[in-house]
Amino acid sequence: MGFFDKFFSKKEEPHYDSTNIRVQDLDIDFVFDYNLSTWKVDSLYEYDWGDNFFTREFKITNGEETLFLGMEQDDELELTMGKKIRLAELGHTVVNELMTYEEPPKTITYKGEMFILVEESPGYFHDISDSADEWEEFISWDFENEEGTKVLTIEQWGEKKFEASLANYIQEFEISSILPS
Repeated sequence: MGFFDKFFSKKEEPHYDSTNIRVQDLDIDFVFDYNLSTWKVDSLYEYDWGDNFFTREFKITNGEETLFLGMEQDDELELTMGKKIRLAELGHTVVNELMTYEEPPKTITYKGEMFILVEESPGYFHDISDSADEWEEFISWDFENEEGTKVLTIEQWGEKKFEASLANYIQEFEISSILPS
C-alpha cells in the first residue's frame, strides 16, 4: 500500500447503523449508560448451544464494578445483567450434590430467595478477543426466582470447576447512549 493509499482508501463500514445504535450492535470498547453509570465493554464472549443457536455475553466495567450483560435473541431479545458470586454462597448442599451426583438440586435458596431449576444446557464457550479461536465445552444450569425476574446460573467447566452468577432480567431501554470506540 502506497503512502497516499492509506489516507484515501475506503474505511470498513461498521456492522451497525451509526444513527441508530442498538444493544445488539455492542462490541468491544463500546460505551453505554446503564443504571446511572457509564459502562465500557471489556470483553465479548460467544456461546454455542447447538442447532445453530448462539448467545453473547459482554464483560463490562464502570471503573469500580464488573458486570456481565447477557444477550439472547430467540423469538424476542432477552437481556440479563449480572455478576459472579461465590459458589460457596449457595451452601454446602449445592456443592455436595454437584460433586457427588453431578446434578444440581431442583431448588436453591440464595439470600432468602428460592430459585427453581428451569434449564440444563450443555454448550461451548468462546472468547471473541482470543486469537486462538478455541471453544471450551461446559454445562450450564439456570434457576429462576418465582417472579421470573432473576436467574441464578451454575456452570461446570471440566470435572470439578464450578462458577455461579446471579442476574436480573432487564429491558433494552435500560441501556442507552451507546457509542462505538
